[in-house]
Amino acid sequence: MISTISARRYAQAIFEIAQAKNNLDEWKKELRRIAELMKDRKIADLIDNPKVPFNLKAELIKQKLVKANDLVLNLCYLLISKGKLKNVEQLSDEYEKVLDNYRGIKHALVTTAVPVNDAEKQKILSQLENITGNKVTVKLQVNSSILGGMVARIEDTPIDGSVRNRLDLLRRNLVEATK
Repeated sequence: MISTISARRYAQAIFEIAQAKNNLDEWKKELRRIAELMKDRKIADLIDNPKVPFNLKAELIKQKLVKANDLVLNLCYLLISKGKLKNVEQLSDEYEKVLDNYRGIKHALVTTAVPVNDAEKQKILSQLENITGNKVTVKLQVNSSILGGMVARIEDTPIDGSVRNRLDLLRRNLVEATK
């Protein structure tokens, strides 16, 4: 597995190249395409096999990515030589984060006690956009242990509006008041 730090460095370098060439979205699309290609077990196993020579791996990638530009192919060749092409999906995810950050888009992971419908999701999205002042994309998950309300994490910032948290605060306040 490619380390997160390594993936971020590759993503940042790709972003700088894409920005200089003014093709940010093309790179996003190409990285996704390579990630999809590497989901094919046969191709991934062949690329990962140390007995297969580099030139055969490079030729396979060149054939599969027919219309890719030379810089995209060079990235693939570099990742093949480093044994990291199998982790291109993580690299693609990191690139999308860098791109979204550049465009002022924040990512939020929202945990609710029960599944929410589309209207509730839109309301949560609006609230988070008001809090951050940025456009926000939301990924939802369910965890019944929070009892009710929601817990959001916008990048590294937690927002805990859960019933469990409110009950814990109430309990702490009552304990402090009795001292």
